[in-house]
Amino acid sequence: MSFNEIMNSALLYTLVGAGILFILIFCGVTFIKAYRHGIAIGMPKEKLRTAIISSAIYTIVPSISIVIGLFSLSAVIGVPWSWFRLSVVGAVTYELMAADMAATGAGYESIAALNAAGDPSVIGTIMFVMSIGIMSGIILILFFGKKIQTGVVQARSKNGVVGALLTGVLSLAIIEAFLPLQMMKGKVYLAVVLTSCVITLLQIQLVKIFKIKWYRNFIMAVTLVLGMMSSLVWIQILG
Repeated sequence: MSFNEIMNSALLYTLVGAGILFILIFCGVTFIKAYRHGIAIGMPKEKLRTAIISSAIYTIVPSISIVIGLFSLSAVIGVPWSWFRLSVVGAVTYELMAADMAATGAGYESIAALNAAGDPSVIGTIMFVMSIGIMSGIILILFFGKKIQTGVVQARSKNGVVGALLTGVLSLAIIEAFLPLQMMKGKVYLAVVLTSCVITLLQIQLVKIFKIKWYRNFIMAVTLVLGMMSSLVWIQILG
């Protein structure tokens, strides 16, 4: 079987479906327990319903960008594994980069080149690399999560706005650590990154000028779509 055949096989769909079903059941049980606990401590049902509805809205809207990412990721590593990675734990930026690094280590130019070659021997390596890196954070948070959260809360309480700003800057720095690797891949990659930055800045200005704060939830999704569309234009221009 080729790379694509295995990564889109019925067996992988079944295994991934079982894993996601477990997560859904876990979420359902947690939701019921949380709701019952809210009732038990005297919270009004109307307030609980409002919290549920608002949480659902603010969960669904940002997930648009994840769905878009699923399309791009599934094009190179198949639908089921992409579905599993992005629905349970993971991010498009990390997943693509981890898969690309594994493919490069195996001697291919990129994950797309591996997909085109159809080599099935690297599948286990790709899955391992994509999983082990992000699992370290999940495991470490069990031991250091409380201490980190306490430190963040104390920084915010002592420094006010500055503390909140530092937290945001730290989160942004972690994400942007991937940026130079993408920009060094070629002219098209660099052009898409710069285009995406411009699109993001323009949207931020629109939010400020027209005071449409609700639109902030759509900035990432819109940037992803327009950024991917711009790549088609840059490929034609820069080759």
